[in-house]
Amino acid sequence: MNLQDSVASLKGVGKKRLPLLEKLHIETIEDLLRFFPRRYEDRRQAVPIMTAPIGKEVLIIGTVMSKQMVGSPYNRRRLLKVQIEDNTGSLELLFFNGKFLESYFKAGEKMTFFGKITLNNGRRQMAHPEFHKLGDAKDVRGLLPVYPLTEGLTQANLRAWQQQARGAIGQITEWLPLELVETHHLCSPAYAIEQIHFPQEERPVLESRYRLIFEELLILQTGLFYMKHGASDVKKGVRFAKEADVEPFLSSFPFQLTAGQARCWHEIERDLESARPMNRLIQGDVGSGKTILAFLIMAKFAHEGYQTAIMAPTEVLARQHYETFQEWIAMFELDFPVILLTGSLTAKEKREAYARMETEQNAMIIGTHALIQEKALYQKLALVVTDEQHRFGVRQRETLADKSSRLPHVLVMSATPIPRTLAIILYGDLDISVVDELPAERLPVKNCVVGPKMREKSWNFILDEVQKGHQAYIICPLVEANEELELQDVTSYVKKLEQYYGDRISVGLLHGKMRPAEKNKVMEAFVTGEIQVLVSTTVVEVGVNVPNATVMMIEDAQRFGLAQLHQLRGRVGRGNAQSYCILMNSSNGKNAKERLNILAGSNDGFYIASEDLKMRGPGDFFGVRQSGLMEFKIADVFSDADMLSIASEEAKEYVVKCNLNDCEKDMRLETTLKNAYKMTEYNTNI
Repeated sequence: MNLQDSVASLKGVGKKRLPLLEKLHIETIEDLLRFFPRRYEDRRQAVPIMTAPIGKEVLIIGTVMSKQMVGSPYNRRRLLKVQIEDNTGSLELLFFNGKFLESYFKAGEKMTFFGKITLNNGRRQMAHPEFHKLGDAKDVRGLLPVYPLTEGLTQANLRAWQQQARGAIGQITEWLPLELVETHHLCSPAYAIEQIHFPQEERPVLESRYRLIFEELLILQTGLFYMKHGASDVKKGVRFAKEADVEPFLSSFPFQLTAGQARCWHEIERDLESARPMNRLIQGDVGSGKTILAFLIMAKFAHEGYQTAIMAPTEVLARQHYETFQEWIAMFELDFPVILLTGSLTAKEKREAYARMETEQNAMIIGTHALIQEKALYQKLALVVTDEQHRFGVRQRETLADKSSRLPHVLVMSATPIPRTLAIILYGDLDISVVDELPAERLPVKNCVVGPKMREKSWNFILDEVQKGHQAYIICPLVEANEELELQDVTSYVKKLEQYYGDRISVGLLHGKMRPAEKNKVMEAFVTGEIQVLVSTTVVEVGVNVPNATVMMIEDAQRFGLAQLHQLRGRVGRGNAQSYCILMNSSNGKNAKERLNILAGSNDGFYIASEDLKMRGPGDFFGVRQSGLMEFKIADVFSDADMLSIASEEAKEYVVKCNLNDCEKDMRLETTLKNAYKMTEYNTNI
């Protein structure tokens, strides 16, 4: 078996499972070996029932004492209760929809159970544990890897395939310079891969993670640094022979630019005086006024006779940009064409948009991913703007940039709050501008953290706001009810609200499983005020500007990251009316309360991100959380921030050495570039 062999050669893969592995970007044996566990289950030793820690996954060995089906015999979703004992006490096992499991449990039989123990009125319970007969072949002990999955695959599948691929690990050789390996005390890549998949103890896993995280971050930083500084044959971008005069409509704008906006504008202007194409990130908190900066620079290019394009992550947001740009053009009495191109346009509308793009050489073109499709052809495209950077990958950005005969300037906008020191490293291929203040007329959002007992009072508060002519969002973590997770879901929540409010309020439903056309229709209805309260999942995190929305209520707020909560809160407070954020905390944990109080005490996204980073600490290898910002295989930009900084410095030195030695075509450097592209692909599945 070779590293580049297809995973189709593995026993048990077959035609049905091969596409599922491809969804996980696993095509070769090496891809499989570099598909890392997200955590581990500690099944090395069974613990006594009465001394087992509450709330943690544990392995229990117990004897089945009794079993009982609860509920109507005609209900297929009946509850199965199984009572087990060891020499310290008893434990109740709960299996919802357990009718078909009843025959597995026989009184007097010893079995192993793995799951999380909870307390219910003093009784120890375990819901839906994994179970096996004692001594069964599937009753595996040790540190078991837990892999990210897609529907149709199981942990048993991944573990079995990793075991088959194990023989190819010896072909993985050291590729880092010896000096780097010794300086940072790195184990060999083969040892790291072996231990990450087949661990016996914790220490080798930690050593392996250290190596693999360092390697991954080094590849990323080398690729980004090379993109920005290493290439010697950089094409020239559009350079202005003279300044495009934007002062007339700057002075006629209904409000002055903030100091942060003005500073960012001047940094952009300096970029455009250089022949080198601009690659700049505008990082601004929610509502800080990044869109007007995008409009101003696009107007500057249009004034000089060049096309510009701005790509938004959703159709609703693209349409809103389109309408806003048209309003501003009318306000400033400008004569620049504005073109909308999205996937939902009719065939006729698309043909008209394509035709205009080929003839109107100073058009402002606004759209979604439709902008990078093959049929979208441009004339004199000189500037590419991408909105909400964390929803677009480097490849998508560059695909749009490649539509120009000359290398266009690139402006990226992001409302993701990341501490500046981390952002400088993370966005290594971009110069960074920060808009760090809100427009003066914006009132700070008022925040509160409450428990479920305040839910009805919160609903009444929303009713008051709606009767004042405003609107509200309510966010739930789930789409549908889940018996294993006692969390709010949008489907049943809408029914509760409709029953509570009656005909006093129009309630809408939105979630990611809906078809794009359905989602657009719901969002349009909310924008126009037809829907007064929108119950949604986090699909609205990157949403539209609805200044009339004044309340954001987030159910089970403890389940979300602080940065995501801040993004959601940013959907309100966009008008002149006072806005509110209600964080519903359904947890009794101290940590959850502390985290939510950080959010309630500040509206500064960068401060919140910094505090979140402090609270998360270095992470625990049994459950390292991913940031959600980049699709790393094993690293975490927050937990591994210190290592990211070290890797950044090493990457700079590596690229500089390559250039000095005239080895830009070094295969290892090319590999880092390819891997960097893969790593900077952001998750676009909302």
